[in-house]
Amino acid sequence: MKFIVSSTYLLKQLQVLGGVINSSNTLPILDNFLFELDKNKLTVSASDLETTMSTTLDVESDENGNVAIPARLLLDTLKTFPEQPLTFVIEENNTIEISSNHGKYALAYADGKEFPKAVELEDPSSTTIAGNILATAISKTIFAAGNDDLRPVMSGVFFQFSTDNLTFVATDAHKLVKYTREDVSASQVAEFIMPKKPLTLLKGILGASDEDITIEYNESNAKFTFDNTILICRLIDGKYPNYEAVIPKENPNVLSIDRTQFLNSVKRVSIFSNKTTHQIRLKIAGAELNISAEDIDYSNKAEERLTCDYQGDDMQIGFNSRFLTEMLNNLNSTDVQLEMSMPNRAGILTPVDGVEEGEHVTMLVMPVMLNS
Repeated sequence: MKFIVSSTYLLKQLQVLGGVINSSNTLPILDNFLFELDKNKLTVSASDLETTMSTTLDVESDENGNVAIPARLLLDTLKTFPEQPLTFVIEENNTIEISSNHGKYALAYADGKEFPKAVELEDPSSTTIAGNILATAISKTIFAAGNDDLRPVMSGVFFQFSTDNLTFVATDAHKLVKYTREDVSASQVAEFIMPKKPLTLLKGILGASDEDITIEYNESNAKFTFDNTILICRLIDGKYPNYEAVIPKENPNVLSIDRTQFLNSVKRVSIFSNKTTHQIRLKIAGAELNISAEDIDYSNKAEERLTCDYQGDDMQIGFNSRFLTEMLNNLNSTDVQLEMSMPNRAGILTPVDGVEEGEHVTMLVMPVMLNS
């Protein structure tokens, strides 16, 4: 088996696939990339058993075959080459030899047949969505997903497809983000929970791509196909909590404020907050917002005043500054709106501008009890 491929082209594809491979694998074969050659098409795959990703490259060859090549060793080698053609040849003594303009490098390979086969989806439903829309949906929600192993359903992003719209939800019980696109819809109703790892990989690859992505899914797996790449992953099993029930409907107190100004103020004041609770206090009266924090143990305190547009009763409410900062960072509007009902009910943060037609972002942040 022999093929010739551009060094930078191969490296670029392998770096993406490398994100699938865990630093410590139970099966040694998973430390490898699977190379499958079919004439001038080379398909390279990486897997951690839960997620399998493969991409097809154009190479010069008229042979067939498959081998598993150590991923770390190959990536480290490729990173050092300037752009040039590399020749890969399988030798008799169980090594694969790479020839560059300046030298030869031999590394041991494993039998490609040992590599776990990717799951075939039986009877899947399918939806097509533009890459940049999916990338935005992932980046707007993934930060709010939880890390609690005891509640695996909350450690992923909930995909909710209907004939009217697509909705993506993530929550860790302290904060919740719901992202809806009314300009895209599915052919039938479906719901599933995607784990974080494959979503992070997708977000990285899709970026600003306008390529259409086909998402196929059944009860247990989802498959994303675009360009010349396929990603298959196992879904998180379980029922997603009823998130609509926690979004307060009646919120008479509405604060509108410049997002950047609010974000910077929260960041500054929170430096002086208690290091375990990260609690900041918002005191709103008339057109003035007072943001304060105090760490009694160290006699640190800070207070800032901002002008804002506020309709509602005077109120004081406490938030964890880290959650508020994360949310404000993930909005890209000029102004934001914070809707509240009572100091012990969740606040709803939404962008006032900067959203596309048919795009809706709702962020929910739970308050913390104020020690008066």
